Amino acid sequence: MRCADAADVMPRRRALLKGLPWVVLAPWTLEAVAAPEVLRVERTLMGTRVRIAVQGPGRAAELVPAVEAAFAEMQRLELLLTRYRPGNPVHALQQAAGSRPLAVPPELLAVLRDAREVSRRTGGDFDITVGAYAGWHFDPRQPGPVPSADELARQRRLVDWNDVEVDERDGLARLARAGMRIDLGGIAKLPILEAGMQVLARHGLRDALIDGGGDMRASGRVQGRAWRVGVRDPMQPSRLLGVVELNDGWVASSGDYERAFVDRGRRYHHVLDPRTGMPTNGPRGVTLLARDLAPINGLGTALMVGGRDAAQRRRPPPGVEMLVVDADGSHWSTPGWPARLAAT
Repeated sequence: MRCADAADVMPRRRALLKGLPWVVLAPWTLEAVAAPEVLRVERTLMGTRVRIAVQGPGRAAELVPAVEAAFAEMQRLELLLTRYRPGNPVHALQQAAGSRPLAVPPELLAVLRDAREVSRRTGGDFDITVGAYAGWHFDPRQPGPVPSADELARQRRLVDWNDVEVDERDGLARLARAGMRIDLGGIAKLPILEAGMQVLARHGLRDALIDGGGDMRASGRVQGRAWRVGVRDPMQPSRLLGVVELNDGWVASSGDYERAFVDRGRRYHHVLDPRTGMPTNGPRGVTLLARDLAPINGLGTALMVGGRDAAQRRRPPPGVEMLVVDADGSHWSTPGWPARLAAT
């Protein structure tokens, strides 16, 4: 497998952005936001490039302390909630699986509570206990190998969101069976981005955009105009389907085109079906638009699992617009989606 190099992407990206002022095209760059009074900073967090663009009342250099504080808070939460850091609360919870409940930080407790609610609402299409499928590796530098059917079958017995127990009153959590593992990647990133935005707000900065590798949180305006966010085509990620204008809200994207590898001619991507342990074979991508975080957190992953049928069968949460792009390139969207998406 070969991922697109920066040299491959740059010419196509510039062609897409030409003539589209103030478009932010995730996850490559914020270079389209080029005004000198707009501070742009990017860091690697949560396995992706997180970018902040912010405009304040003064010079861009005066905004640096607020942006640094926002990144510090997001990094704190990442270290708290990742499954890859030995000794953190997630690791401790997994080490104690099958035994006693543990006291966990309120940030982790809130994520676990929300994960249970999304799992209930989606009939288990979203399930953080897919962390039990530990044989998958989607790092393009060291991809694969594909886990065996026997390995996935053994791990499948440890996948059930009902076995994540949360006691909000006493601040306790428990994984009911020994060997259970959790992956919070599909439910923790948006709250982490929101925490970064709240830090900016506490510093008096209301005009900002945080790009978390395709998940965008926008607030206020930039040079008197709404933030403009390019929506990528999951069939051709270098191409835009259109542009969304945001003053305050979210564009959240899930897709199979970011972390994947090819083995023996077959492509495998990182969104796993909890019922099989295999990558989903439904939509290529899902994009959600909403003002608030709660209705969409975890929903993109659930729709990648449940597919168009699940999107059509379940009433979208109020205020949420969605676009589902199927494997054959066909599109399904909520009625309000076309009005929000301007052609490029």
